[in-house]
Amino acid sequence: MDLLARDGAATLSAERWRTPARYWAELSAATAHLPAPVAAIDREALSYNALDMMVRAGGVPIRVASKSIRVREVLDAVLRLPGYRGILAFTLAEALWLSAGSDDVVVGYPTADRQSLARLIADESAAARITLMVDDPAQLDLIDAVAGPSARTELRVALDVDASWRAPGLGHVGVHRSPLHTAQDAAGLARLVAERPGFRLVGLMMYEAQIAGQPDAAGAEDAVIRWMQRRSAAELRERRAEVVERVREVAHLDFVNGGGTGSLESTAADLAVTELTAGSGLLAGHLFDGYRAFDPAPAAGFALDVVRRPAPDIATVLGGGWVASGPAGDSRLARPVWPAGLRMLPREGAGEVQTPLRGPAAMHLAVGDRVWFRHAKSGELAERVAEFALVSAGAIVDRIPTYRGEGMAFL
Repeated sequence: MDLLARDGAATLSAERWRTPARYWAELSAATAHLPAPVAAIDREALSYNALDMMVRAGGVPIRVASKSIRVREVLDAVLRLPGYRGILAFTLAEALWLSAGSDDVVVGYPTADRQSLARLIADESAAARITLMVDDPAQLDLIDAVAGPSARTELRVALDVDASWRAPGLGHVGVHRSPLHTAQDAAGLARLVAERPGFRLVGLMMYEAQIAGQPDAAGAEDAVIRWMQRRSAAELRERRAEVVERVREVAHLDFVNGGGTGSLESTAADLAVTELTAGSGLLAGHLFDGYRAFDPAPAAGFALDVVRRPAPDIATVLGGGWVASGPAGDSRLARPVWPAGLRMLPREGAGEVQTPLRGPAAMHLAVGDRVWFRHAKSGELAERVAEFALVSAGAIVDRIPTYRGEGMAFL
């Protein structure tokens, strides 16, 4: 069956997830016969998010970030939509696996995986489908140490250029990625790649995490965040245009990649960009709730069983310690969403084996009842379960394996 709804059901069902009592109760009823922990994807919610992201991109193609999905059937279904093109993988081993079914896989991060490099070098078909990411000549040296240019096929590479904002008085704003920041930096490495046998420069990526990954409607600091994002976007638009111009003097670029789920509109408006990257907005972990520009449906969730009642206002579920990557804090904890009003205990948080939950709703939970959670991030939930139950109109219509369910683990 088609994993995405194409009959208008996504639009018609939009009110379901805006009414949590209905939405989570339907998911709970549909999956009640499955043993916990159970993870579910709502088909209409996923379809809604995929189509909404296409609209937000304004016709600029979206490369799907696989780390935010980690389910091959979802990747394949989204890539069949006309607004999506290619995959941004997170490791070379993953890219090799995915390239069997995709002819355009960019590895979003540099690799030092010599075993996977040896596999890539030995497979001309994979080498034609996969683009490696570099930002330092040492990464080229490592590849040549695995097999020199005379002993292998030409490899496709792209430059990762830092998109953070070096703000007057504030310093570095954004994530620490590439050492390449200026047009001169990028052009210098581009010339080195172009002159070096065995490599072909085909692309450029600049990811503005301080814009794409920063909620702007989450609290009292909103005005400061929006000011930062406006200033950063203006600086980046000018710098990215110069970077692209200088690199294109050296090599033809198949793609210039930018953005993320949180910046589709602003990045699509940058004329230097030929494609966007996004993925988190498809399954919509709760970190993507606090944006003004879009309101994604909570397409994925997981349920755990209540196994004991240590106090009248506490219900303890088995498991729960599925904490997201990033700075340690409450924002990285999974969020109990149904029944409403539950919260973790400050001194225990999310437990490796058990998680006590307090709140008025806990008084009405019995052993064997289910509590639904949303993971902070979109793709990391897939590392904890072997499959998702695909739910449509209140019933399971498919059970789809995660990477883990297919026996694959990359990061």
